[in-house]
This record gives sequence, C-alpha cells and structure tokens, in this order.
Amino acid sequence: MKKTVLLGIAVAAIAFVGSLILAGSVLWPADDLGPAPGKNVASNPADRIARGAYLAKAGDCMACHTPRGGAAYAGGRAIETPFGAIMSPNITSDREHGIGSWSRDDFWRALHNGKGKDGRLLYPAFPYTNYTHITRDDADALHAFFQTVPAVAKTNLPHRLRFPYNQQIALAAWRALYFRPSVWRDQGGQSIAWNRGAYLVNGLGHCSACHSSRNRLGATADGWSGGLIPVLGWYAPSLTSPAEAGLGNWDNARIVQLLKTGVAPGATVSGPMAEVVMASLQHLSDADLGAMAVYLKSLQTPAPAAKPAAALSPFAARAFEAQLKAGATLYDTHCIDCHQANGGGMAPAYPALAGNRALMMVQAVNPIRSVLHGGFAPATCDNARPYGMPAFGPLLNDDEVAAVVSYVRHAWGNLAPRVSAMEVNRQRSVPLD
Repeated sequence: MKKTVLLGIAVAAIAFVGSLILAGSVLWPADDLGPAPGKNVASNPADRIARGAYLAKAGDCMACHTPRGGAAYAGGRAIETPFGAIMSPNITSDREHGIGSWSRDDFWRALHNGKGKDGRLLYPAFPYTNYTHITRDDADALHAFFQTVPAVAKTNLPHRLRFPYNQQIALAAWRALYFRPSVWRDQGGQSIAWNRGAYLVNGLGHCSACHSSRNRLGATADGWSGGLIPVLGWYAPSLTSPAEAGLGNWDNARIVQLLKTGVAPGATVSGPMAEVVMASLQHLSDADLGAMAVYLKSLQTPAPAAKPAAALSPFAARAFEAQLKAGATLYDTHCIDCHQANGGGMAPAYPALAGNRALMMVQAVNPIRSVLHGGFAPATCDNARPYGMPAFGPLLNDDEVAAVVSYVRHAWGNLAPRVSAMEVNRQRSVPLD
C-alpha cells in the first residue's frame, strides 16, 4: 500500500513538472535565430550601414525613439496605450544605456522574437508583431547602422503600466495567444513589385499597427479594416474600403505622389499620417513607393451595399435642418474663402470637400479634430511649405463645430451621418500628441 501511494505521488509530481515544462515552452518558446548572419547582406561595411540607415527611415524608428527636442534615438518618449505608458528605450550605440553592446543575434532576437538582450519579453508597442517579417539580412543592416548612431548616455525610463499589464507572465500569455515569429516569404503568382510592397507595408512599415482594429487586449483583430488609434484619438481609415482609404481605383503615380509629398489630387494627409510621410515615406525610393502602391491597390475590396438612412422623427428632422442651416452660415463665414462655395477647394493648397472620402466616413473623428485643432500637410522635399488649416476650437463652441462639420458632411452631394456636440466635446479632451 505504501509503495502504491509513493508511486502515485511520484507520477503526480512528474505530471506536474511536465505541465510546467509544457507551459513554459508555450509561454517562453525557444528563440528563432533565423538564417546565418550576413548571408546575403552587403559585404562592404559602408554599404551595409547606408542600407541600414535607409531601412531605419522605412521603419520610422525615430518617431518613437526620439522625444520631442531630444537626441536622436535616445529614447524616453512616452507611447500612451489604454494600459498605461510604454517608455521607448535608448537605441543609440551607448554600451551601458543603449544597444552598443548588442550583437547581431541580440538585435535579431528583438525584431524577430520580441525579446531583449537579457531575455525579457518586449511590449508590442514596439511592433515586433510586424518587424518579425523582416529578413535576417535587413536586420543585420539595421544593426550595423544603429552601431554608428552617436552614443547618448541616457538612462532608460521605467514603463508606467497598470497591474497586471506590467507583469511578464501576462505578456507571455498575450504572446502565446497573438504572436508567432514569421519571416516574410514572397508569394508565388505575384509580381516582384507586389511582393516588395507587401514586405514593406506588412513589415518595416507596420501599417497594420494603425490601420487595423484592435481587440480589448490590444491585438490587431482583423486586417486593414481601419481603427481608432488608442489615446491619440485619430481614426486610421480602412485600406480595403473604397469608401475610406482603399486605393484600388487610384493610379500608381497618384499613390506615390501622396506617400512622397503628403498631397495629391483629391487628397491631403494630416494628423499622425503627416508625421509618417515627413519622417519616413518621403525618404523612400520611387521604386519602393511604387511597389507599395502596387500592393496597396490590391487590398481594395468591393464597396458594401449602401444602407438606407434611418428615417428621422419630425422633431429630429427639424433639429437636423436647423443644424445644417447654422453650419452653412458658419461655413460662409470661416471656410468659403479657401474651400469655395461649391466645396471644390483650390488645389493643391486647399483640398476639395465635395466628394471627399475623409469627410464621409462613418467615423467623424478626423474632420472634428481638423476643425478643432487645425493641421498641416507634412513638410516634404517636394512640398517644403505646405498650406495649413487654422484651429477653430478656441473660436467655435461644441455646437458650432458640430454644425459646420455636419454641414460639410451633407453638402454638395456628400451624405454622411450628422455630428453631435457631445462627439465634439469628447475630442476636445483628447491630447494632440
């Protein structure tokens, strides 16, 4: 009997240890170090560094790793999330505070596996869920470049995350659910340009980080359907819908112009996308921008059937009519000089509002923020002095902003839901950066 009990305890202990090992292998899987370092990357060190500098621009690394007015790549910028603030790290060549002591394998592990040199799991505010697609050669080129970035002896700041999101075990569980390392593989049946564009858009460009919706745990829930950017408050439109930012009916040259300069016939970028164009996309080659255009055009899906607007009650109909009348008066006072009585604008300085997809999306966040806070297209080499929109938030109250936005969403054949003063008020409290 005693031997049976001891045997049972031993079997239970072995099962328990086995379950721990299994759980550990799921939550902390072994690192994938990929192909041998430097297999195809440029052998000339200068060429490798130059390639890495170009790729760093393509990945817009400076946007997160350089605080406003701070030293390049020295970190310390707070990336606000619904779970708290992630503090971007120092990635200069400083050996103590930066990544100067990191090997090529260490750097690859961060991009591809989402782990730091010390083995700690990294938070996906650093978009390794996209960067995992980067090839080993490109990772090595990026590593070579960052080893040349002047060292800045700046200590990394601790994250400001709420419990339990500040726990490694919680992050390990998130990764087990939503992350699998995977290097990009060209797809057969597609052109060289399409595959190059897909690699840039899905990997270094990490476009899905903004242009996809997210679930409650912060994971991208679906592809390219558009989504509200957490905390910033801007809406990143769908890249598949022709009613939002789908580009299937655009010619490649027009897409390249928009990505390179921030302005193109019938379109102007603003908000966070203006920063992307200014800091990243304008520096890419026309060949790479053209490849991105090919891929982005292929994402568009057929437009869904339009749903008939719900009938308004007599009271609501009268209120809407009064709002549009007030909006028309405000438009004539503040907007008509630039955007014209017919809503046609004056290209390239002032965009047309008639037929403008950015105005007619169900989400009215972006036009509301543009009226409240104004904005500029990005300053680029080919558009060095862009025209801008002044901020009307200090001049107009919530009802007035709602009225003028509702008017431009309903005039000149535009047809979009009305905007309420409550929606406007909600955006006044959202930080600009």
